[in-house]
Amino acid sequence: MNSANPFGEYDDDPDPHDTPRIPVPRTSMEDTGLPLPTPPLILEHRVLKALLGAWALAACSPEETAAVEDHLGGCGACADEALRLREAVGLLHPPETLDLDPALRTRVLQGCLSRRPPRIPVPSWAAPYDAETARLDALLQDIGDAEWHAPVRLRWFDGKEPTSRRTTVAGVIAHLLTVDGLVAVTLGLDDPLETPADTPTPAARTEAFWRAAHFPPTRSVRGPWREQSHNLVRTVAFAGGGSGRLPVPYGEFELPLRDSMLDRAFETWVHAGDIADAVDYPYEPPAPRHLHAMIDLGARMLPSALTARRQAGLAAPGETPHLVPAGAPGRSLRLEIEGLGGGEWLIPLDAPGALASADREVAHVALDGVEFCQLAAGHVSPEEAAAGQSGDREAIRDVLFAAASLSRM
Repeated sequence: MNSANPFGEYDDDPDPHDTPRIPVPRTSMEDTGLPLPTPPLILEHRVLKALLGAWALAACSPEETAAVEDHLGGCGACADEALRLREAVGLLHPPETLDLDPALRTRVLQGCLSRRPPRIPVPSWAAPYDAETARLDALLQDIGDAEWHAPVRLRWFDGKEPTSRRTTVAGVIAHLLTVDGLVAVTLGLDDPLETPADTPTPAARTEAFWRAAHFPPTRSVRGPWREQSHNLVRTVAFAGGGSGRLPVPYGEFELPLRDSMLDRAFETWVHAGDIADAVDYPYEPPAPRHLHAMIDLGARMLPSALTARRQAGLAAPGETPHLVPAGAPGRSLRLEIEGLGGGEWLIPLDAPGALASADREVAHVALDGVEFCQLAAGHVSPEEAAAGQSGDREAIRDVLFAAASLSRM
């Protein structure tokens, strides 16, 4: 702008050092389109102190939070109170359990195998043993040195009445080690029993192992048991499905390898439960498909157990004085298993090789899956088994007692 002279005329050559007498208007915040700044929230001390609880719970508005935190920088009393409240809030959150879900390993393996099948898959009949030994090993990992000496009572049914044997947690693992050794020997692996037993029965082998030890078993027995269980699973995986027909002798009877691995899985679970009870440790039943396989094994063994009891004079002779020829139809009992691992089985009553027939069904028994397993393990007496019953009472009694006689030390 040209400056004016005293005579009202404009000077075409103004002095550059002259300062305009009227300043240029400044730009208003409203004209920029930007949000207006929020003025800081100014609160009294008593209000800020009242907000400390909400601040500790992260329930204040952003403005209140800023005001409280600015106040805490200059007020020592409120800062101490805020720290105490924050610690109290931390105690309100329930701690998460560090115990792993027993089914976690199975789920992880299933997820991995669904993406990439293993080069040497474990046979389906060995999977329950693999799972149950892994679960028991996780339990043993959690217990302390003193708990290895906790008293455990092994229970079974000797054919006439319940019986038991007192040992320790370490003694139970030694028992599993020696009986699993029957499978190990069948597969050509080392026998964990260095001193021969009087007879090759599970009970005799266990007693021989306990006698040979200079001191009661300790937690050191876990290593050999764990290594042997891994070797068993690895060996049957390499051997393939055909190895399932190999006979495994138990002294008084024998089982094919595929059934023996199920038997070992069943006993591992049962004795893991004994250990869990002794050390007050939570323990769940096996996965339903594994439990079903164990129940199926028990149902298939019932006819032979019933015949053995008959021959020993511990059961009724049946419909005829002589056993029904193999393949011929005979009386049957319907075994219904409810809950986990459930299903139905027709049990021939007159001979192991008799043909079970629904047309000749004379009795019906209903049991919970875990209850049936506890009966077959000798942990529940036949008289105490909570079974729904209908039909021939004598046949029902004989089958329940036969189920209990499947148990052994």
